[in-house]
Amino acid sequence: MQPRSDQAAISARTDQRGEGVISTAIAVLIMAFLGVAMWIGFQAIWDTAEQETIENVNEIGNDSTP
Repeated sequence: MQPRSDQAAISARTDQRGEGVISTAIAVLIMAFLGVAMWIGFQAIWDTAEQETIENVNEIGNDSTP
């Protein structure tokens, strides 16, 4: 039988075995949410820029003054 301190050390190591995996999973989820938020922001900016460009091109094309 192992001494009490050795059993406590082994128990502490096995209790923390999944900590790295859990921390990594949380970090991956945070990065995924940030990526989604950035994509939504990019799409909103792109759509606005696209619409303004179309309006400006149409305005220039409809301008009949030389």
